[in-house]
Order: sequence, then structure tokens, then C-alpha cells
Amino acid sequence: MQPFVGNDPLTEWGTFVARYERWNALLELLAGEGRLEVEQAARALGVSPATIRRDLDELARQQMLTRTRGGAVAHGVSYDLPLRYKTARHAPEKQRIGAAAARLVEPGMIVGLNGGTTTTEAARAIGARSDLRSAGAGPAVTIVTNALNIANELVVRPHVKTVVTGGVARPQSYELIGPLATGVLRDVSLDMAIIGVDAIDVEQGASAHHEGEASINHLMAGRARRVVVVADGSKLGRRAFARICALGEIDVLLTDGGADDARVAEFAEAGLRVIQA
Repeated sequence: MQPFVGNDPLTEWGTFVARYERWNALLELLAGEGRLEVEQAARALGVSPATIRRDLDELARQQMLTRTRGGAVAHGVSYDLPLRYKTARHAPEKQRIGAAAARLVEPGMIVGLNGGTTTTEAARAIGARSDLRSAGAGPAVTIVTNALNIANELVVRPHVKTVVTGGVARPQSYELIGPLATGVLRDVSLDMAIIGVDAIDVEQGASAHHEGEASINHLMAGRARRVVVVADGSKLGRRAFARICALGEIDVLLTDGGADDARVAEFAEAGLRVIQA
């Protein structure tokens, strides 16, 4: 047997994941401060200044920030991070919320799923439901989605019928938006829509950073008999640029068990059924 020559693939993969997590942490720091110095970031993340400089250079090449002599500045006030950078944020909470959302799905249902990290976790949990797999020879549940990554997760599941809208793919979220997407959604009826949001507030309702996504999500919610918003605690009491739907159009708010009690109480008092996972 020839000896292994080169880097260990598992080690390389671990390095790759660590780099993405570090980039995510840098972008979160920058989103909070607006400006970031190399030495400050190195202390916060426990790595060398040289590593931070390389990271900032790469993120600048991806147009995620603007490099300065001693660090970086944010492009704008509000950050709409690409989905690949959001994955590590509040991951355990999102997994619990996704699993709880999947438990609301019953055999025979037609369920809408928009894009996002929390709805992706819901899709994975639906795909893993053993009771749905054993429901019969054909699909046990129909998923209608405008998210390419969710369709990719579910298309290999024989118990799930996957319906994908048309539209223009948005690189930030893998969501399909525009007239081709709305044309499909206008012609379907959903038993339930599981909607991921960027923010949810008692007065403004659910909202998203991007107006195109908000428009599609609004239509998806409007086609459903029951609307479930999935949002971890960091999104409660916050507002984003474009409204998806008013609070009165939402039936259930599904959040994590660590969400602020006062925030949760506000939504409950406003008439929402709040489930904490």
C-alpha cells in the first residue's frame, strides 16, 4: 500500500470550517461596531494579527467589507449576511426551532418553506421524520419552496414531494424571487407556511432585509391557512427594511427557550401563540 502523501482531508476540512466560523465572527463584530481594528479583532478571536489581516483581505475581495489601513469598516448600517455566513449563528437554537416546526407537519399536508437558516433546519427535520417515511409508498407531504438549498435537501427524500417556484436566484439566501416565483405561488394553496424572518416586532410584524424576499414571503404566507414564523431570540423585538406581514397575519411564533421573557410576553399579549423550543 502506498503511504499517504499530502494533507489529511479531515484536517483540511476542519481548517475550512474554522475559517468560515472566524469570518462569520468578524462580520458580526463589524456589524455591531461599524469599524474594526486588526489588533482588536485578534484579541477578540484569540488568533494572530496576521491571520486577521488575511481574513479581512479575503472578505474585502468578496465585497463584504471595506479594508482600511488598520482594519476594516462596514459597507452599510444593516447587514444582510450571505446564508453561508449565517449558518453558525445561534445554530443550536435554530436546530431546536427547526425540529419543533417539523413536528407541526402532519401527513398529507402541503407546506410552504421560504429560505433561511432556520427554515433549512426545519426542512432537514421534515426529511428525517421516520413516521412520514413509513406513511406509504408515495409522498407523505408536499413542500413548496422558493429556496434552492432547501429543494436540494428534500428532493432525495422519497416521502417528500418537492415543488420549486421559478424566479431569479438571490446569492445572499439562495431564494428565488421576482415575477416567475410569484406566478407559481399565486396558483397554489398551502395548509401551512413556515416562514423564516430577519426580524419580528409587535408593531411592525415580521420583516426581511430585502424587499424582493419580503414580497415573496408575504405571498407565501397569504396562500396558507396557517402561518408559523420561526425566529430565534436574537430577532425578537427587532425591525428590518421590508415588512413580510403584520402580526395579525401570523398564527404561531416559534422561538428558542432562551429568548427574552419580556419579549416573549409581548408577543403572547398581542395574541400570538408562542412556542419555545
